[in-house]
Amino acid sequence: MSTTSSTRVVTTRGPRADRIRVPRRRRPVLRRLPLWISVALLLVVVGYPLVWLLLGSFKTQREFLEEPTWALPEQWGFENYATAWQTADLGTALFNSAITVVPALFCMLLFGTAAAFALEVLVWKGRGTVLMIFLAGIMVPAQMILLPLFSAYFQIGLTGSLWPLFLTYTATGMPLTVFLMATYFRAIPREVFEAATLDGASIYRQFFSIGVPMMRNGLFTVGLVQFFFFWNDLLIALTFANSSQLRTLQVALLNFNGNFGTTQYGPLFAAVSINVFALLVIYLVLNQSIQKGLTAGAVKG
Repeated sequence: MSTTSSTRVVTTRGPRADRIRVPRRRRPVLRRLPLWISVALLLVVVGYPLVWLLLGSFKTQREFLEEPTWALPEQWGFENYATAWQTADLGTALFNSAITVVPALFCMLLFGTAAAFALEVLVWKGRGTVLMIFLAGIMVPAQMILLPLFSAYFQIGLTGSLWPLFLTYTATGMPLTVFLMATYFRAIPREVFEAATLDGASIYRQFFSIGVPMMRNGLFTVGLVQFFFFWNDLLIALTFANSSQLRTLQVALLNFNGNFGTTQYGPLFAAVSINVFALLVIYLVLNQSIQKGLTAGAVKG
């Protein structure tokens, strides 16, 4: 009895000894089958809430209250989206979120990267203590600083504007940004900066011409993580945005809660869909840069 390179011969015992040929190329398929099943289940767990949210944005109030949750909408129209845009004033809310989150994100990345550069690349006494102070800031809950910050903003006359949101977002994002960017700088060989010093490059030239370009993927990753945190914030925005003209997107979603606890589910799902799927598009566009940034600081060069 002999076997070929592409098959395996199995002899069975019994009155009839038949030869069963099992192709070898089926073995990897059978081995990967549990992995494929796990991935399929994971896709269902992650994708079902998004599909349910999207379908709910087309349903009427009667369908939410009387029909099963898995039922399809009876009519496919954009009335809920129009109602959501008008009821929550999403145009103003999106503008307020953009003009607070984007500048805060830029300043946080600039100052946080500069601080990480000073703590990891430059050599000076006490840098370890300063880094520990930044790390201690990660453990401070936001709820503990809201009341002191509100009193400070009120005394210096910043309440009634978007400045408290900008300053609070920038300050609260600094500890995590410094910690992560310091990890990325630790992965860059020190010989790169030493060679730049021998060539006569100043500290500022080394930071902007060498450090920042090499941190591009890390900046994308940290920036996107912090962007999601700032954009989805409700506690800080609800504390300092004390007028309808200053509401951010997350605060504007509270407008769908009516009297006696009633909720307009269709417009609410439509407003949430606008927020969720817009963020999903941003993530998909920057997916490659995020994956590179997640592995950039994993090993030291």
